[in-house]
Amino acid sequence: MTHRMKRREFLTIPAAAIGGTLLYTLGGEAFRLQAQGNKQDGNIQVPLRFFTAEEARVVSAACARIFPSDSNGPGATEAAVVIYIDRQLAGPYGRDKYRYTKGPFIESLPEHGYQGKENPREIYRAGVQALGNFAALSLADQDAKLVSIEQSSFFRLLRTHTIEGMFADPMHGGNAGLIGWQLIGFPGPQMSYRNEIDKHFGQPFRPKPASLQQIMRRTGQPWEDEKT
Repeated sequence: MTHRMKRREFLTIPAAAIGGTLLYTLGGEAFRLQAQGNKQDGNIQVPLRFFTAEEARVVSAACARIFPSDSNGPGATEAAVVIYIDRQLAGPYGRDKYRYTKGPFIESLPEHGYQGKENPREIYRAGVQALGNFAALSLADQDAKLVSIEQSSFFRLLRTHTIEGMFADPMHGGNAGLIGWQLIGFPGPQMSYRNEIDKHFGQPFRPKPASLQQIMRRTGQPWEDEKT
């Protein structure tokens, strides 16, 4: 019996959007990404694990309206939030490995959490399809489209994942360049400030953000890479 291998799709993004964070933001795929970078136009092709290239463009455009770039700083596009979402949906979370998935399936109070049957992968697939050619719309039309679905399970997931992708540790694929942490002044998961004691009398102490991998000086395995 022969098996047809699924053709892998890629999202093309400006290399400058992920800057020097490439090696730890995208983990073991970094070297392949560097080799695939187009030196002429400064773009780089990011291997997608769940989305098709077209789906990734739609999700990226939607995330950019939820957390746009503005005078306060960069947003979801620059933080590579779509890569974070792609990684999560491809992993155990996307297939509801750790959620109770038996009926009854009901509409309940918000504080009870999601009570539906569809897993996150299914919610995204249907939601992205419903958005249609979203990336080609004007910004005003994109906003109107999102307002029209803001009570849906898909939009609630998308908004939550956009925020997560902005502020999670870069090992999960988002927060490229520690953009999110720089916006809010979060220094990263520092284990101790013992070495900084008695060094900053009378002056604000604002340490430069550092990822878990930078602090630990070794590569960690994010939970979305779980194989079983």
